[in-house]
Amino acid sequence: MQDKDTTISTFNQLFEPTHNKHFLQYLKETEADKYVKKLTTVQLIELVALAQLEQQRSLRDISNSLNNDELSQVLNLESISASQISRRLRDLSPKVIQALLHSAKLEIGHRIGFDALRMGVGRIYLIDSSTISLCLSQYPWAEFRKTKGAVKLHLRLKFFEGGSLPDEAVITPAKPADKTQMDALVVEEEDVLNVFDRAYVDYKKFDQYCKSGIRFVTRLKSNAVVDVVRELPVDPGSLIKSDCVVYLGTGINKMESPLRRLETEDIYGEPVIILTSDFKLSSEQISAIYRNRWQIELFFKWIKQHFQIKHLYGFSQQAVENQLFIALATYCMLMMVKLKANYTGPLLTVKRLLHTSLFEPFTSFVRKLNHDPQRKSRGRRGMDSEAIYLETVRQVTAGEAEHLNDLIYDPLII
Repeated sequence: MQDKDTTISTFNQLFEPTHNKHFLQYLKETEADKYVKKLTTVQLIELVALAQLEQQRSLRDISNSLNNDELSQVLNLESISASQISRRLRDLSPKVIQALLHSAKLEIGHRIGFDALRMGVGRIYLIDSSTISLCLSQYPWAEFRKTKGAVKLHLRLKFFEGGSLPDEAVITPAKPADKTQMDALVVEEEDVLNVFDRAYVDYKKFDQYCKSGIRFVTRLKSNAVVDVVRELPVDPGSLIKSDCVVYLGTGINKMESPLRRLETEDIYGEPVIILTSDFKLSSEQISAIYRNRWQIELFFKWIKQHFQIKHLYGFSQQAVENQLFIALATYCMLMMVKLKANYTGPLLTVKRLLHTSLFEPFTSFVRKLNHDPQRKSRGRRGMDSEAIYLETVRQVTAGEAEHLNDLIYDPLII
């Protein structure tokens, strides 16, 4: 039974960012609802976000969800057709959802504390992309191969102790190279450390970053031409095999600025060559920071498994962008609920409990979320999350991660 004071319901706590005064003011200034008669922007976002959480496969499923009287009441929406939802997704500017994502991100930052996000070495941002396969006949604007369509979600994650948070996203057709989005994703601030993989290696950009004081950590391509200038001391007892100052490239393509080249090894004893513009952090710190880059791989894996992006709700580029941006915003709203509940367990548990407690008072939701199970037996053995993580790292390191971007692939729950 829904609490009479809906302002304290779990639903309202989840969607508090959509009613933030700054976001509502943005909607007013941009006239996002100027010609809207029935399905407002806030209603659309909440409806699609719930569809993501429930992993509803189609617009018709979303439309039918309003047969739930409690949902219809909290949305103040008796009914809406699939075609009306489709038109709103197609016509709404993705900048509106990006504004919501930005607002939710700032609120989480305030709750966590920006000092906590600096990790003692500056703010850490993880940069990567993930490919989402599409049917070329239905999405001709997203041509990728002769018989295949796809889009790329280029993402910058803010990494902090205890999790990661979407910070900036760019959605493009999959054909352009990842490094074409470096200007949009790399943070050009002194206290920031940008972490990305070999797909973003660009000597000209690296020279610009070094001259501007922009810090980055990446991996070196195996065919790179390296001119070693000076060897730096290495602790004999550490996993760091070498640390040296180098120049990359040859001839007219040779870099003007020096970089650090570190050699360490992965969990299987295979060599890993790391490149960085940071000369102040220790080699062990650089190695540990780059190892955390796999958190963005796990983030992509999580949203592909637990949000509805396997089945897109629209065929236009704008509709696809809106759905993906709403998925990222929904992740942030889930994270905010977790923080409000002071819950330290997995985010997946929060998502699952919302299914049954959405219209209950938030105090009831928090009580259930933090409830200690009375069952004392070990029961069915749980999955080894660490083993799954290590296997994911091994696959990516060995170049066997293409299946992680394939929507047919159904990974284990982590």
